[in-house]
Amino acid sequence: MYDNIIRIHKWEKPEEPTEAILLDLMQAEGLDPRRWSNGAGDVYAAHEHDYFKVIYVVSGSITFGFPIDGEPMTLRAGDRLDLPAGVRHNAAVGPAGVVCLEARQ
Repeated sequence: MYDNIIRIHKWEKPEEPTEAILLDLMQAEGLDPRRWSNGAGDVYAAHEHDYFKVIYVVSGSITFGFPIDGEPMTLRAGDRLDLPAGVRHNAAVGPAGVVCLEARQ
């Protein structure tokens, strides 16, 4: 069960995160992830979703901003964002682009 709190989990395991490792982690939770990517400097304007979202960064970086709920946070390989439905957010892709795995809940 997911609550209404934004959670960011930084990768702290000794091994480097790979897409296969992150995919396994998500599938072990019963999530059905899809892969997406963006080029360097791409920006998403502030918006919200009507579903709970889980995102893992596979490579590169992306900074999520939360205009109402908190400070911007940069995610890098292995980092995870749990984003509740209805939370307004924006995003800016880092200089190396980004590849993510994302699942809806």
